[in-house]
Amino acid sequence: MLITIPDVLTTEQVAEAREILDNAEWVDGRVTAGHQSAMAKDNLQIPEGHPAAKQVGNLILQALGQNPLFLSAALPLRIFPPLFNKYSGGQSFGTHVDNAIRQFPGSSMRIRTDLSATLFFEEPENYDGGELCVEDTYGVHQVKLPAGSMVLYPSTSLHHVKPVTRGARLCSFFWMQSMLRDDGQRSLMFDLDLAIQRLGNELPENDVANKTAVQLTGVYHNLLRQWAEM
Repeated sequence: MLITIPDVLTTEQVAEAREILDNAEWVDGRVTAGHQSAMAKDNLQIPEGHPAAKQVGNLILQALGQNPLFLSAALPLRIFPPLFNKYSGGQSFGTHVDNAIRQFPGSSMRIRTDLSATLFFEEPENYDGGELCVEDTYGVHQVKLPAGSMVLYPSTSLHHVKPVTRGARLCSFFWMQSMLRDDGQRSLMFDLDLAIQRLGNELPENDVANKTAVQLTGVYHNLLRQWAEM
């Protein structure tokens, strides 16, 4: 299940984040890559634990905690601290799959990467190339979103970033462990949640619709109770 989440950050928040990120220290992006990914990776990153990464990362996490679409789609249990990368001058990231386990910096805590996220900080018309290409059973999906918007997709997916041939692509990327390990279960729960919301919004004064929404809400929570890992 690949989902785009618009306007995670406001225009003002993007501008604030850009000022911080543009003045931060950038290093070779292979510092956070596994062995397989390092051979395909050519970009710049802000080091893990850098004050700029922490400051903008907290801004992202606070926004996600108030975003109903993200919470419904991801059902997040733990979120890895956001990282930041930059592509320019032909840089790219070849086809790879994300590491299954990530360890939190400076901690013994680990996270299973069920979902991957990329949040864009540059408007798409300001650079050429840089599309995030995610493969699934339906083919290859190319993603290049407005600044402040985010894409969410299963971490099991093969994916790559096309070369940036003009301008610079600046993004945050991170992973999360969902309460539901299985992508098929997450997809079913997401569809059910959207249907419940739609039913309530379209027929707010209809007693039958209200009773149906309550019944379906019970089904939703009972399935979550049965499937969730905490």
